[in-house]
Amino acid sequence: MDMALDDVVAANRPKGTRRPSRRGGAKSQVLGAQPSNPVTRAKTAPVSSGPKVVTASTTEKIIVSGLPQDVTETQVKELFHQTVGPLRQVNLHYDAQGRSKGVAEVIFNKKGDGNKAQQQYHDRLIDGS
Repeated sequence: MDMALDDVVAANRPKGTRRPSRRGGAKSQVLGAQPSNPVTRAKTAPVSSGPKVVTASTTEKIIVSGLPQDVTETQVKELFHQTVGPLRQVNLHYDAQGRSKGVAEVIFNKKGDGNKAQQQYHDRLIDGS
């Protein structure tokens, strides 16, 4: 045996095949098959037209996205407290520069209030503009 180990492995590996990756193999199974081409992904992705509210089946927690950058946690609290019910917590997400990302997490005191908020505000403009 006058070949290095790397040369032996390379010589015995079938041409044109890649080793399977250990990372991300199960990810596609969990997330479902997604197009690998970014253009195809962009065509199949839903278009955001304004604030969106996302919930689970019976929940007290919602995520509100598409908010203007000047909206504050206090304004989000007031809106949902007056129209849906009492809140436990509101968290507005910020970037590294301290600007709002337009995403808020709202946690209600009662289960089911998240569903009520979702039915009331999903795909609707909140401030009317």
